[in-house]
Amino acid sequence: MRIALTHNLKITGSAEEAEFDSPETIDALAGALERAGHEVERIEVSGPASRVLARLEALQPDLIFNTAEGHKGKTREAFYPSLFDELGIPYTGSDAYALNVALDKSLTKRLLASYGVATPRARFVNRTTLESGALDDVSFPVIVKPNFEGSSKGISREWSVCEDAYELAAVVERQLARFEAGLLVEHYIAGVDVACAFVDGLRVGGGGREGGGGVPEGVLDPVEFVIDPRVPGSYNVYDFNLKHARPEYVTLRPAQLPAPTLERIRSLTARVVRALGLRDHARCEFRVTPSTRNQGHDVHFLEVDGLPTLKPGASVFVAAAQRGVDFDGVIRAIVRSACKRRGLLPLLEGSQPRRAKRGSLRVGFTFNMKRGEPAAAEGGSPGKAGAAGAHDSEAEFDSPRTIQAIASAIESYGHTVVPLEATPDLPRALTAAGVDVVFNIAEGLRGRGREAQVPALCELLGIPYSGSDATTLSLALDKGLTKQILRAAGIDTAEWQVVTTGREKLKAFRYPVIVKPNAEGTSKGITSASVVKDEAGARAAAKLLVERYHQPALIEEYIAGREFTVGLLGERRPKVLPPMEVVFVDPPAYPVYGYEEKQSDTPRVRFECPAQLATSELRRIEKVARDTFAALACRDVARVDLRMAKDGRVYVIEINPLPGLTPDFSDLCQIAKVAGMDYRSLIGEILAGCLKRHREARATAPQGALAAARGAGAAPTQVAAGPTQVAAGPTQVAAGPTQVAASPTQVAASPTQVAASPTQVAASPTQVAAASPTQVAASQVAASPTQVAASPTQVAASPTQVAASPTQVATGPTQVAASPTQVAASPTQVATGPTQVAAAGSAAERAPRSIVGEEVNGP
Repeated sequence: MRIALTHNLKITGSAEEAEFDSPETIDALAGALERAGHEVERIEVSGPASRVLARLEALQPDLIFNTAEGHKGKTREAFYPSLFDELGIPYTGSDAYALNVALDKSLTKRLLASYGVATPRARFVNRTTLESGALDDVSFPVIVKPNFEGSSKGISREWSVCEDAYELAAVVERQLARFEAGLLVEHYIAGVDVACAFVDGLRVGGGGREGGGGVPEGVLDPVEFVIDPRVPGSYNVYDFNLKHARPEYVTLRPAQLPAPTLERIRSLTARVVRALGLRDHARCEFRVTPSTRNQGHDVHFLEVDGLPTLKPGASVFVAAAQRGVDFDGVIRAIVRSACKRRGLLPLLEGSQPRRAKRGSLRVGFTFNMKRGEPAAAEGGSPGKAGAAGAHDSEAEFDSPRTIQAIASAIESYGHTVVPLEATPDLPRALTAAGVDVVFNIAEGLRGRGREAQVPALCELLGIPYSGSDATTLSLALDKGLTKQILRAAGIDTAEWQVVTTGREKLKAFRYPVIVKPNAEGTSKGITSASVVKDEAGARAAAKLLVERYHQPALIEEYIAGREFTVGLLGERRPKVLPPMEVVFVDPPAYPVYGYEEKQSDTPRVRFECPAQLATSELRRIEKVARDTFAALACRDVARVDLRMAKDGRVYVIEINPLPGLTPDFSDLCQIAKVAGMDYRSLIGEILAGCLKRHREARATAPQGALAAARGAGAAPTQVAAGPTQVAAGPTQVAAGPTQVAASPTQVAASPTQVAASPTQVAASPTQVAAASPTQVAASQVAASPTQVAASPTQVAASPTQVAASPTQVATGPTQVAASPTQVAASPTQVATGPTQVAAAGSAAERAPRSIVGEEVNGP
């Protein structure tokens, strides 16, 4: 089965992430699912729901294995199940209603009381109820808990248990300031903490045993939490500190209780599961005390977790081990339970053919390849250019290693990759390639609008593409214009001036200043010598850059402080990845993260991700990064470079909407890895927005246009099977002449039309080209009713040029039949190796590919 593993990833270890899953837990879950024969796609759900929606719609999984807790609010655990229900995708675990009820401790207690489940007396307290006298007639001692939290958040052995009204008032006031949704003030009962897990898929045949007294066999044996007596504290409370910071002081073991008490716990667990409608797996927690009425024990229900942790070593796995079921067995049981409930058992067991994977797309992959460095061409160095090299003209280009890695990642999602180097021949090559979408990392060859060239071409041809649009890329490359936009949006950026000669009158800067090329990336032209302390130094540095890069220079005030870079993924509400700090080792007076530091490993800098930040600092950085992304109207991916001054103000240095994607080297790739995304997932995240736009474009296209596209006979370009290989050698495309038969024939090469008779030729999607200037003249068509329209119809309206650059282009012989026949352009075949693209001749009567109802396979 194709399974999406939806989760929140624990990155910082803060209390806010207490309920999230660690990378080790996600690795364990994915491994168990993969060992069971499933295809697993990890989807981290933090960030905007639209991004999660795009990934799920692109992937179309058979089942979602859900551990996502959600971020905020009383209904956070229910959010994603509601989304899955809306999408119609089956998922593991309880539905939205059950999770909502289970997260509300007070509501759960009130509901279960009607089912005869004994629970300590408790009251719900918030600001409103507190003003109405909610704390009157309280029987001490009591324990104060957040009402809508799990994982022992907000619970401490030191102060959660209150023995009098004064303590209670102080704790309630302090906790309401943190947990505004409300608290539960519950009578404290001394005793032993016991958990009882429910895994519906664990059956007797798999090592389970029949339950007695109507207890479902999926209810496991209770597990006891034993706290080391050396841990200080007057009360036996399994608090947040023990659960998350000092787990070595807590031992989980099968509960050491009499058999009748154990069966009572199992029976109550079954009753809770039925009462709340919990599914697949859950966990109930109890406090067990010696009975004052008889020789047995009293069992008090405390709470239920409808989305319990599946961390290896958790209580459910301790209990399952007593039945001889290991970690993988529990995960398989949960999947089986969900499949049985949704009628997917035949698919799980292989008796029903797996739903066919949706049709792949042809993904054009536009790039500029680095050829100036032998090491890079051979894939030796991960960087983009040698730091020691004096020539940095290809610094922003990508090595064959990077290009191959991206192509392989796209292909892993089932797509066909068509490599398209962004040379002057790209317009013809892109037109002939017949791609559905374009994954763009092309930096362009020249000019301050160079990064916008590929997006503009894609927009002209109506091809959806990844990344920001042409306007954003043009603006972001121009540092001076970017700063104007940021300043207008109220975002802090250092005072600046753009100079074209270095002789202009300068502002009254606060020195030192840093001088940079105005329209370069990858920190080209930036070194430690770029920081100057006076006007004369600024003028000299500016003149040097103007002469070297043939463009204006930017002078801006140097911001002393900590430097960060922040990755963002998504569109209108992007997901902000963990900030990475650039830490300068033995820094000079004015450290700079310059060209040399970005191109190779250097001992002068190290990186910390996630950066060590106070919560308020993190929120400020995230807000500035998000606001910058929005101000420039970025899309899909970007990276924002920031400086935090000593006074805490966050200044934007620049934004890069076309960040480097070198595996295990580029900043964004390292940040993504910390955020739980491997390289394939990162590429999938960037591609997801492009695929969404492709679906939307098809959904809104007029039916007449789709029918016309089908009638045009635009046959797909085919790429040879196997991983795409991109070498440093030149791209070659061969060609031959165009021939038109002399008979009553119409040539219709959209948008080219030649008038009036039954035969049409469709050359997808454009004009019929020739290796030399070819025109259809009246003398070349036999005397017959054939007419050749003078305007706007032209066959090969402009001559095909054989490029003098490394790319050579031509077209195979196209023949127009002399009878009422439609001739469609044949599939273009793209071979791998030193990338060679050969356009085959048109094949008569080849069926055109229909784009109506075509399914999209995506990350």
